[in-house]
Amino acid sequence: MDSVIYLDHAATSWPKPPEVMEAMKSAMNDAAANPGRGSHRMAVNASRVLYNTRRILAELFVVKNPNDIALTSNTTEALNLAIKGYLGEGDHVIATMIEHNSVRRPLEYLKRTRGISVDYISVDADGQVDLKEVERAFKANTRLVVCSHSSNLLGSILPVKEIGDLAARHGAVLLVDAAQSAGMLSIDVTDMDIGMLAFPGHKGLLGPQGTGGLYISPDIELEPLLHGGTGSQSEAVEQPSVRPDRYEAGTPNTIGCAGLQAGVKKVLEWTPEKIYHHEWELTQRMMEGLSSIRGVNILGPGLGMPRTGIVSFVVEQRDASELAFKMDREYGIAVRAGFHCTPLAHMAAGTENTGAVRASVGLWTSKEDVDIMVDAMAKIQA
Repeated sequence: MDSVIYLDHAATSWPKPPEVMEAMKSAMNDAAANPGRGSHRMAVNASRVLYNTRRILAELFVVKNPNDIALTSNTTEALNLAIKGYLGEGDHVIATMIEHNSVRRPLEYLKRTRGISVDYISVDADGQVDLKEVERAFKANTRLVVCSHSSNLLGSILPVKEIGDLAARHGAVLLVDAAQSAGMLSIDVTDMDIGMLAFPGHKGLLGPQGTGGLYISPDIELEPLLHGGTGSQSEAVEQPSVRPDRYEAGTPNTIGCAGLQAGVKKVLEWTPEKIYHHEWELTQRMMEGLSSIRGVNILGPGLGMPRTGIVSFVVEQRDASELAFKMDREYGIAVRAGFHCTPLAHMAAGTENTGAVRASVGLWTSKEDVDIMVDAMAKIQA
């Protein structure tokens, strides 16, 4: 395709490391059979791909047993499995005002169908929660706390470890949405008291679309989201009890998982700490440049504060979608505009009627890319 400055990594990272594409091609040639459904060489190779993908994900998230990771098609499926599989009639849930629709919509669905109740904790202008307000929200029937590790609109980073400690002390489970943090922030599920961790393969883990997963603590049992063939306990009427088969009905995306495995290897090679530092420096550069342009208002944490690689902004008297369109068609810059599937965060930011332009950096973004984007925005605004 024509040359593009890609600043939409919060949606999907691009380009992928060459190793990802090579791994997928190799798996298509050598491991394209159904894992767990046969003993021939191709089927065994496919099973090996899935196990090694789990194993390297377990290394990244400090998970003791790789079989506690269920592979899914994306974070949305993982969150639906966690929320719908864990909550029962009358349970109470604590969530935040920066949650994605992949959290909010399942919760609202269960409010209608199972009578659960939900408290959404407010956030300040920097996208941060007050831990005292979180603690006050606990009730006797609070069973689950859902927390986005980082806002996909504001870029703010929530204190997951402290929230996990609160949940543990109140006998609740912490579910973390790591859509914007996996691969960019260090995550230790035990140290952070994370009972369930939902993550995408196609963003910070550098894998292909159609991949993701859910870590499920060995102390937690979920009702499966899907029922069907697993290649194990086929004579049983019910879904198998053994992990991960219980949560992985149907033919899996083995080719995609091979790519995900290669992507996670690159993340471990570079380390989340170095990736975060690279992206943070780029966001600071972008914020400095945008703040000098008349009428631009940047959302989320201010200069010098922690944030993931997301810079969202609004421009006075300008439509966000129009700005993104001009960036693409006139300057070859890919950004995203709109509501980013997180209306609650827009309500918190006061942009529920306008939406925002979101530029998000990634591993391959350069300082020159950032400068070109800022210059383009200045020309558009002029």
